[in-house]
Amino acid sequence: MTERGGQAAALKCYIGTSGFHYDHWRDRFYPRELPKSQWLDFYSRYFTTVELNNPFYRLPSESAFESWRDGTPAGFVFAVKASRFITHLKKLRNVESSIKLFLQRAQVLREKLGPLLYQLPPNMPKNQGNEEALEAFLRLLSRELSHVFEFRHVSWLVDSTFQTLRRHNAGFCIMDMPEVSCPVVATADFAYVRFHGSSAIYASNYTEDELQTWAERIKELSKGLKAAYIYFNNDAEAYAVANAKRLSELLSAA
Repeated sequence: MTERGGQAAALKCYIGTSGFHYDHWRDRFYPRELPKSQWLDFYSRYFTTVELNNPFYRLPSESAFESWRDGTPAGFVFAVKASRFITHLKKLRNVESSIKLFLQRAQVLREKLGPLLYQLPPNMPKNQGNEEALEAFLRLLSRELSHVFEFRHVSWLVDSTFQTLRRHNAGFCIMDMPEVSCPVVATADFAYVRFHGSSAIYASNYTEDELQTWAERIKELSKGLKAAYIYFNNDAEAYAVANAKRLSELLSAA
């Protein structure tokens, strides 16, 4: 495995995994004797980005963000997933103070802060009320930061949603997961892709043919964009690590 293999510079593609702190990656990726406190340093030798999922469950302290920032090399980028309180419990409504705190905390990462991911729940379909909530929420967000939305209810996967996001230069998260046909589009000056598993969610290993196909799609998608952020969320058996590494190789070979 070649170190620092997570970026295809010509396409400005940053490729990594959704999270890095998985116990079952010991021996599969992390050396058995390596302390967990050194896992991020080890990870950053192979990839130039990671998607932080733990803020979805509990907002980390400033010191945690400082530790991540200072414990990674120059050029490393963190995508940060927003709190489920904002997206799943409040469904984007009446969250002014919560989003302010989340953004303040995330910006502790400084120049290493990448896109902020808002995953909307599967029980939040596209309807007038939810469309209005999304529009109001988008107006709360700073244009100086990159924001991206993953819609888990398929009713959002239509042109009118993309038009709303484009008005705010907000990203659309392309998601690959079983039994979902997701458009491969970019609605901002960057692209964002999450691989959850093609045949079993979080658990399947992408084949060489699947990765080859996705490499071609991403090359085409990335034309004219500032960057593309790509994360593998199929953490079972450390498939995410192997798949991220292979996709990086395919994109770098072009």
